[in-house]
Amino acid sequence: MKRPLAFALAFAALCAFAVPPTPALAGMVSFTEGTTKVNGYLETPEGEGTHPAIIAVHEWWGVNDWVKSQAERLRKQGYVVLAVDLYDGKVAKDQETAHQLMSGLDDAEVIAKLRAAADFLRGRSDVRSNAIGVIGWCMGGKYAIRLAAADPGIRAVVMYYGAPLTDERAIRGIQAAVLGNFGAEDKGPSPGQVRAFEKALKRAGKRVDFKIYPGAGHAFANEDNPWGGYREAAAKDAWQRTVAFLKKELKQGSIPKRRSPK
Repeated sequence: MKRPLAFALAFAALCAFAVPPTPALAGMVSFTEGTTKVNGYLETPEGEGTHPAIIAVHEWWGVNDWVKSQAERLRKQGYVVLAVDLYDGKVAKDQETAHQLMSGLDDAEVIAKLRAAADFLRGRSDVRSNAIGVIGWCMGGKYAIRLAAADPGIRAVVMYYGAPLTDERAIRGIQAAVLGNFGAEDKGPSPGQVRAFEKALKRAGKRVDFKIYPGAGHAFANEDNPWGGYREAAAKDAWQRTVAFLKKELKQGSIPKRRSPK
């Protein structure tokens, strides 16, 4: 090998080695889709190319440190994650404030924000537009399933508790697979409400996987549960189910299978 060629190859290899991978990024973002303004917390994973994406919908507390930590956990699984801030910067630290903030929400406006968030993600160069899911906890679980009913492009829904849908027309509009993690001691939704919702989804031909955890109540997956209701074993199992479900629906399921030649 001639020296100039050998030097060029060695230099190219050195440059390739020296270029760092695209770093993971996290921070608050604000954008407008159509006439809808949205604020949120965005996490983007390391690496070039495109990634599946997840919209995260917070509990009645707002986009607090716990929600950001869940977004980070999902980002580490390889997702672009946008935790939509339904309170526009306000965060509750007590139940009275949380109740006031939640009561001040308009359902139609919430869904408009979440749909705008989905469109924002679809328009990003680092997102696979056909691989977008939504996850929500408590109040967020209620809105996560309603986003799926309103946006047929949502591929996967994870509900941690949250009010089920009862409108059959809305249920028929869901195109996503649905995973639900619920507590047997929860009263909102109760196990009876969860089972009725599961039956309604199945009657409509939807793909659904619900699990009700014995001894677990509302918000059992949150370590900061103010009622002392955190249940470690149930939380870990629910998280494992969540990770496997999202991988199947948004990573493995995002690439259409080729038909076998006849």
